Amino acid sequence: MNVSIDWLKSSWRAGSQMLRPVASPPKRPFAPIRTAMVPIRSLGPRHRPSVGRHLLQLDAADRYLRFGYAASDEQVMRYVQQLDFERDQVFGIYNRRLELIAKAHLAVASHPEHQSCAEFGVSVLKQARGKGLGARLFDRAIMHARTQGVSMVFIHALSENTAMLKIARNAGATVKRDGPESEAYLQLPPAGIDTHMAHLVEQQFAELDYQLKKQAKQFWDFLAGVQEVRQGVREGRHKAAE
Repeated sequence: MNVSIDWLKSSWRAGSQMLRPVASPPKRPFAPIRTAMVPIRSLGPRHRPSVGRHLLQLDAADRYLRFGYAASDEQVMRYVQQLDFERDQVFGIYNRRLELIAKAHLAVASHPEHQSCAEFGVSVLKQARGKGLGARLFDRAIMHARTQGVSMVFIHALSENTAMLKIARNAGATVKRDGPESEAYLQLPPAGIDTHMAHLVEQQFAELDYQLKKQAKQFWDFLAGVQEVRQGVREGRHKAAE
């Protein structure tokens, strides 16, 4: 990859300032643009194992909020295997150890007459909460949805899932509660050239960030292996000297 970090940062600053409401904005204030960059990577079929590991780390309460029921390990893995990466879009945030700590799923309606509609779902591991990652993933998903011609995003959540509903309300979504369940929907303006450029810059930044983290992890794994060899040599010397 020959794109420099400086170029990406400068491009992002320029693009973020261009992101403003289009000529026909929604009645409610649209989702605010967060300027701090968070590397959010698009995931594909080869990422199924990391998606599975991420979801299996959710405890029973978190699975209940994410799926609407206390999903078992088997049910979680069935969901992972049924992910359609060609039709839908899955996003992830990795830490320095290349662990998937936050993941979002933008599921596009399969019926041809409703392909302008999509549903959003998100999960964040406990140790990564309080950093606004869920909201960042929502912003990223909305940006992608607009570039794909999606005009309506739905969020179906349990009414007790206050974090998810707060993200929806902050974006200007209409939230309707029906007993233990709530549904939010957000109408999206069409994407302009500024949205497409920002989308491209975010993709490049996330890919560069992942490659740098991958190289760093490989380097530290190599050093750890060297240390093990050195320790084995030292122990061998001590035994030989006895």
